[in-house]
Amino acid sequence: MSSRYARALTQPPQSEASEAPEATPSHLGTEIRGLRKARNLTLIQLAASSGLSTGYLSMVERQKAVPSIKALMSIAQSLGVTIGWFFEADAVHPQERGLVVRRSRRRRINYSTGIVDELLSPSLKGSLELVLCRLAPGATSGEEPYSHSSEEAGMIVRGRLELWVDGQSVLLETGDSFGFESTRPHRYRNPGPDEAEVVWAITPPSY
Repeated sequence: MSSRYARALTQPPQSEASEAPEATPSHLGTEIRGLRKARNLTLIQLAASSGLSTGYLSMVERQKAVPSIKALMSIAQSLGVTIGWFFEADAVHPQERGLVVRRSRRRRINYSTGIVDELLSPSLKGSLELVLCRLAPGATSGEEPYSHSSEEAGMIVRGRLELWVDGQSVLLETGDSFGFESTRPHRYRNPGPDEAEVVWAITPPSY
């Protein structure tokens, strides 16, 4: 997701926050910080795109303030997810939070190119990210290759995947696996007539 630089607001509207100590401890701050870092965004960049101040966002991430729905919607939009992303953990048993992801509670991002990513990792605050990527027939990451500061590997669970790394193209079948430095320009697509599924591991997270 591309980031836009702008002057951050110095104070959030009073309706956007409930200040500590009245604020109830929440997992929201941890979830926002993990996703922001996975997006490789600074607080200043998130503030610029969401219209909220860096000080306010810092308080939210440190669980010193609880965002309103309006503020959370702005944060979610800036991070490229729906507001539901931050509420999935509410349905998890307290003893399983941060440890288990039930199949029915996976967090999901739908891309217009026909790709759906489901987060398999319990959170994004660690150094490893596990994603189930589903690609509709013909779905592609884009015609232009991209790169980022990570290392990634994966296995084709179902279907086929055409992968380009540094301009080299390889066709992967069900059961094949791959791995490469994410700093190398890469892109991928599903060349088959059926949906493809790929389990993708990335470190550090770049979701």
